[in-house]
Amino acid sequence: MKRIVVVAALALIAALPLPAQARTSAEDSAGTPYVADRNTKIDVMGEWAHPDDDTSIIGPCGVWHQQYGVKCGVIMVTRGEGGGNAAGTELGPDLGLRRENEDRVAHYRSGTVDIFNLDRIDFFYNQSAPLTQYFWDEEETLRRVTRVIRETQPEVYIGFTPTLAAGHGNHQQAGRLIWEGVLAAADPTKFPEQLKGPHALSTWQVKKVFSGGTTAGTGGTTTAANCTTGFTPTGLDTVAGVWTGYDSPYKWPAGNVQGKPVGTPKIWQQVADEGRAAYPTQSRVMFKGSSVPACPRFGMTQSFVPFQPNANPAAGRDDAILFGATKPDPGGLPLGTLEYLTFDRFYNVAGEPFHATVHLKAPKGELAEGNVSLQVPAGWTVDAPKPVPANASADITFTVTPSATATVDQNAKVAATYTTAKATGYTDNVVRIVSAAEGRFQRWGNWQEYDEWLSTTAPQANRLGRSPAIQSMGIGQTIDVPVVVHNWSAEPQSGAVSLELPANFTVDAASKPYDAQPGADTTVTFKVTNTDTSLPVQQNVSIPIKTTYAGGAGGETLTLTLVPTTVIPQATPVVDGTADPGEYPGPTLDLGRIWQGASTCTGVDDCGVSPTGEGSTAKLSWSDDALYFFIHVRDDYQSYAVTPAECVGHWQADSVEILLDPRGNASQALMDTANTFKLGIFPFSQSGGPCWERDADNHQGYSSGSLDTGNAPGVQVASTAQWVGSNETTVPHAYAGGGYDLEVKIPLADLPAAVDPSRLGLNITPYDNDDTSAAGTTTLRHIDMSTRLGWSALGSVQSDPYRWGLATLPGYTPPADRPTTPAPPNVSNPNLNGALSPQTIAQSARNGVPISGRVPTTDLKILSAALRGSSVDVVTKSSGSGTARAFLTTGELGAIPLWTTSCTLAADPPPDYGLTPCAVTDGGIPPWSPDLSGHLVKQATQNITHGVQHWSIPLTAAQRATLAKDGRLLVSYETPQNEVQAFDLELSGRR
Repeated sequence: MKRIVVVAALALIAALPLPAQARTSAEDSAGTPYVADRNTKIDVMGEWAHPDDDTSIIGPCGVWHQQYGVKCGVIMVTRGEGGGNAAGTELGPDLGLRRENEDRVAHYRSGTVDIFNLDRIDFFYNQSAPLTQYFWDEEETLRRVTRVIRETQPEVYIGFTPTLAAGHGNHQQAGRLIWEGVLAAADPTKFPEQLKGPHALSTWQVKKVFSGGTTAGTGGTTTAANCTTGFTPTGLDTVAGVWTGYDSPYKWPAGNVQGKPVGTPKIWQQVADEGRAAYPTQSRVMFKGSSVPACPRFGMTQSFVPFQPNANPAAGRDDAILFGATKPDPGGLPLGTLEYLTFDRFYNVAGEPFHATVHLKAPKGELAEGNVSLQVPAGWTVDAPKPVPANASADITFTVTPSATATVDQNAKVAATYTTAKATGYTDNVVRIVSAAEGRFQRWGNWQEYDEWLSTTAPQANRLGRSPAIQSMGIGQTIDVPVVVHNWSAEPQSGAVSLELPANFTVDAASKPYDAQPGADTTVTFKVTNTDTSLPVQQNVSIPIKTTYAGGAGGETLTLTLVPTTVIPQATPVVDGTADPGEYPGPTLDLGRIWQGASTCTGVDDCGVSPTGEGSTAKLSWSDDALYFFIHVRDDYQSYAVTPAECVGHWQADSVEILLDPRGNASQALMDTANTFKLGIFPFSQSGGPCWERDADNHQGYSSGSLDTGNAPGVQVASTAQWVGSNETTVPHAYAGGGYDLEVKIPLADLPAAVDPSRLGLNITPYDNDDTSAAGTTTLRHIDMSTRLGWSALGSVQSDPYRWGLATLPGYTPPADRPTTPAPPNVSNPNLNGALSPQTIAQSARNGVPISGRVPTTDLKILSAALRGSSVDVVTKSSGSGTARAFLTTGELGAIPLWTTSCTLAADPPPDYGLTPCAVTDGGIPPWSPDLSGHLVKQATQNITHGVQHWSIPLTAAQRATLAKDGRLLVSYETPQNEVQAFDLELSGRR
């Protein structure tokens, strides 16, 4: 029966009902709160940065949708336009269209058909939330997130952690937007323009947040329903799980390669794994395996409603994540009751009291009389239970005193129970016990900025942890190590700070004293010297910092990265692919250190790995106002040869990247590689010679050949590599001579700022791709399967200038008029405007949420849209002016198939069609551009003026015949004020 409900729901989706109506000014002025109707309402919202970040909820949302009638949605900040394309030639906005469809296909069968793309730019891989804020227009992005939340009124929110552990800076910022969006949506002072006027919304309180919580623990199962039963978390976060072994509505077709009985249901984990693979542009291949049930789990980091702790049996149920949000909590409090716990401070000292407040609010009427009690760790003390009056809301404050022996540098849980005659409600939260005097390495760059975000924007996220202590230094150099001592206690503190140094380091003093008043900071600074001039195999070393105070000691560990150093001499090379005597008199740099992809490297002959220097190497010189590089790469297999259009995304073929930070401070300036120059060089191409591009830097884009964007004038490249002439593995792919040489000239004027000759950030990173052909085929692919090497070889070093090596240029002086501050970065490929996406327009017309979370308008009315003999004729009426974009489409747009399969349509009908293989050769990729795999018949643009307008879209006979079957007219409308509107109309006159 439940399967029928799901299928019926998908049928309703295809019907595309009318958009939600705007509220009237009278309704708003009367104070009527906005309530999302079921067409707009989202129960569980996820938020991520790029398509495929969100695949963790495919299976869970399918189960929740089928079993409990839950509707999931996704806020997608970008469409991934800045990445590579392993399936076609689309880049920029065209790639955005294709990736949007991939994401919709991945989720469609789970009932998740509302994907709210915010149209933010996907610029390049980085590890900086501040840089992401710069490109995304932080305030505008938060405004759009807030509107989508207020429009759709989600109860549960899931997504990335906001911490630096998220890695990619886009991921970090997407995680932050969860915390910021939840706060902003409930705050009447944030974006108040959304709360008034003809489209007035209301503030909205998300009930539960799952962003950054840990799911580690023991117990539970993956083989039965209610799979978190018996699960015990190892951390303090409440964990909710859902079993993906339930049968889905989707059946195994005849001839499936997995050998499953025809007509039997796929389990939801199978549907999830097929969806997880539905991203061919991102190097995914069709899923041809058989899935076993799993139990995806989510760690809760904030709740405003009562819930079940994992110690209670109800917490093991597959719908436990919904308790208090979309379903009543089993404790018996009415659905909609708010119950949560806050503290007057998060960081606390053992033995010193703090205040905890339990907040209660009835969904309507009054709270039931009862009492509230707090449960604290053993050895702590707390006030006795306190009464709850029969009021609409109550804030009840307790004094809590941690044990004098409470463990420092550890979170501790405080729980609250609200008890009435008929019900109970449970909630909890955590505080952290810290040293009375805490010495922390002085944060800088992204680490400082994150800690400031915690303290000023999202204090509740402190439970996830502050930033780690990170620094780098060149081998053989001396740096300052400042330690900031904060007095968390109510009494003055004094003591000493000391560093525990590993071998090959010295310090100017074994320890240094400090004095700090209550709540105050004081800083002590050490000078640390590395006494070894050779780069260790392990570039990261640990330096414990110890701070003593009366009655105890605290500490943290500084991770110090050692980076290589070199001197670049002056010489006069000629760029001819050979290193003649005298051209490169400086030291040889060892590039044979792996920083990623070690599992695909089989030795020196494969990818130049060498601890002793006989592998891949480089030598450098400078002359006049240019740097010269002679790079030798040892490699045994020539990878895919790129076309001119593929001369970007250098990691998808054999290549070398040269990375230059002209001032040596890009990380300190919070701009990461946006303040640098990065040149990716393909040693050969299908055009014969090498080609090159700039990537993830101050001005990325094509840099050679007919597509040259002019971002690297004067660069010269000579390569000894000769293409073998085929991308078929049936011909030999060995490099002549066991590898290749590159000689490169880079004018220093191409760098984004004048070079500091005493501190040039430098790295050289070869990428080695071997046989990338798919199983059972003989054709190499333009796909990332690379082993990545470098001079400074640390994970993700391509995005971290502070971990590049350091070079000096004795005798070099930059021109006096060359700026020392880099120009604003240019990412070349723009992002897609949602008003140009038929899938986005159709969704907005259906659910009433404005395109991209922008400001809605109702200025335009479409009076008629008719299919004539050789045109579609449209009559509009507008109270203003703007731009209408019309898209004539055919077929189902919700999920356009992205694989070819030999399974028959009759055996495997939509929406499952195209995701099951019936032959090992299935999984080809149908053409996408320029017509969305045949679903876009024609598009046109019309300038709209005030009043009634008649306009026509000419058609060929073939186009008209296609539209006569099931054609629709999608229209987006944009005003000069950036307001938007969407329409989805059946064409009259169709037969």
